[in-house]
Amino acid sequence: MKRFSGLMSAATLAVGLALVTAPAMAQQQPAAPAAPAIKPSTPAAVAAAREILAMKNVSVMYAGAVPGIIEKTKTGLLQQYLNYQKDLDEVALIVAKSYAGRESEIGDGMAKIYAAEFTEQELKDLVVFYKSPLGQKLLVAEPKAINGSLNYMQQWARDFGVTVNSAFKAEMKKRGKDI
Repeated sequence: MKRFSGLMSAATLAVGLALVTAPAMAQQQPAAPAAPAIKPSTPAAVAAAREILAMKNVSVMYAGAVPGIIEKTKTGLLQQYLNYQKDLDEVALIVAKSYAGRESEIGDGMAKIYAAEFTEQELKDLVVFYKSPLGQKLLVAEPKAINGSLNYMQQWARDFGVTVNSAFKAEMKKRGKDI
């Protein structure tokens, strides 16, 4: 089931852009400061958060992170070392094999962040809710509603942009300037 994928299309794009640009930025800038520490939570809270994230199928957001970063790094290196294409293609396979599965670290981190934002009981209550008929409906319908809302906002912005553009032209015409 593709729960969460519609909801996360914008978020996936943002995460993807961050993941894709990270290697290039790392080559150009000094290391970024460490992320702020996450408030420690109980193992049960983290487990409940993992369960919620699994029900929401959040892993689709980062499933391609490792191959994406490897490919982006290889592409960046190819721009600098065009003569090494064959070697870099072979090395990419080796690196991909050695780092396979590391995207699970993202899921672990997300679970800890959720566990830091909610109490253990709140997370357990959310698990119960998401397992309820209404929670199941929310998991299916919310991504569609959010995706529809995002599409509506984009259409509204386009239409409003036309209105604003017409207002600019009308005001400029009053000034004797056709644009």
